[in-house]
Amino acid sequence: MTSGAAGVPARTDPQWQGLPAAMLRLRRLLLVLWLVPITVATAVLLWLFAAPGWALFALIPGFFLVWGWPMLGRNWRSWRYAERADDLLIQRGVMWREETVVPYGRMQLVEVESGPLQRKFGLASLQLHTAAAATDATIPGLDPAEAERLRDRLTELGEARSAGL
Repeated sequence: MTSGAAGVPARTDPQWQGLPAAMLRLRRLLLVLWLVPITVATAVLLWLFAAPGWALFALIPGFFLVWGWPMLGRNWRSWRYAERADDLLIQRGVMWREETVVPYGRMQLVEVESGPLQRKFGLASLQLHTAAAATDATIPGLDPAEAERLRDRLTELGEARSAGL
């Protein structure tokens, strides 16, 4: 590490990693799978049982579909993580930014999870459990090989720091 002004060690910025694009595709697919049937059902039911004019209320879930599409993109871009010497950083959030710092020495359990849809899109989630429940963290939508690499590395670093892994 190089020294900065007045002998203070220079700070190195962490190497941030984002989530794969498959995570964004999965979330957008789920948005469409939920809101298109709701929009169609609302329009048909209001047309049949109320009046044709009432079917315009089906535009409300349609609006959320159109609005949600770019919002999911912004949310996906906000997720990132970085491995540092003593801890793992996780950042997320668009309007309310949240940063979680998980010290390697506090990790007790590191899990890799992958549901049916995640497997179809080639994704897995990394769940970190620490001694304090408030610092448990998740990194969703990782490539399975990256999730396993992180699990193994974090487990190794936790053991090296005398953690309860």
